[in-house]
Amino acid sequence: MKHLFLVVFTSLSLCSISIAAELNPQLVRHIAPQGEKDLRNRYFIDLLDLVLSKTEQELGPFRLESNKAKMSQNRSLLQLQNNDGIDVVWTMSTAEREEALLPIRIPLLKGLLGQRLLMIRQQDIGRFAKVESLQDLQAFSAGQGSGWPDNKILRANNIGVIEGMNYEGLFGMLQRQRFDYFPRGINEIFDELEQHKSENFVAEPHLVISYRAPIYYFVSKQNRELAARIEQGLWIAFSDGSFDALFSRYKYDNLVNELRSRTVIKLNNPYLHASTPSEQSPLWLKFN
Repeated sequence: MKHLFLVVFTSLSLCSISIAAELNPQLVRHIAPQGEKDLRNRYFIDLLDLVLSKTEQELGPFRLESNKAKMSQNRSLLQLQNNDGIDVVWTMSTAEREEALLPIRIPLLKGLLGQRLLMIRQQDIGRFAKVESLQDLQAFSAGQGSGWPDNKILRANNIGVIEGMNYEGLFGMLQRQRFDYFPRGINEIFDELEQHKSENFVAEPHLVISYRAPIYYFVSKQNRELAARIEQGLWIAFSDGSFDALFSRYKYDNLVNELRSRTVIKLNNPYLHASTPSEQSPLWLKFN
């Protein structure tokens, strides 16, 4: 009878633990879009959901929650560092960011973010038709958000940069001719053109600016358990093919073909962390 009581008690205890876990899943708070037309977060949220689910059996359930505030990159990284309403951010890496935060060094877009097409005003196609080199491009100004890592990269390559205060405002600045072009990741530009059809912007048809620009998940240095869980889930997703399946679902692998016929303007990125995965790593796509 005593043994039967222990079995029943143990079963009830395990059941209670399971119910408690279900009622109290690990909360993972992430950044919100920077505007109503900002679709850039969808892939990273879907990927985060995927990689956390890979460790659910071992580490328990989770719940993703978007921070309600629309905020700049700098503000979101500061709140992440201070554990203030955000647990994970996906953003382009720099050595400085990797010192302040805890990066999971797996490039989530396999390098696509560093393959930049030029969003321009339709009437300016002729102006860019003669651009064949970095020197030619240096005669034009690029528009960028305040505090974006690309600003330093472009300036290090002697490209003029005009900064705007927020993401949505940059499209208005381009329309008002505050700068000549808006460099966009090839994974971003076509959705953005669709969202801004009324402005008559186009993707400049023959150029691509190319530099190494890994985008990682970052957490605070005080949240090493979450970092370990995300990294473990990413490697599982790589191994079982589900990472590539999601990448293909967003048609990102098809974008490589868009680059093959373009004139490549290579930029040096002097701000990469020393621990950035090698260009020979299978974590990167091969573009050229």
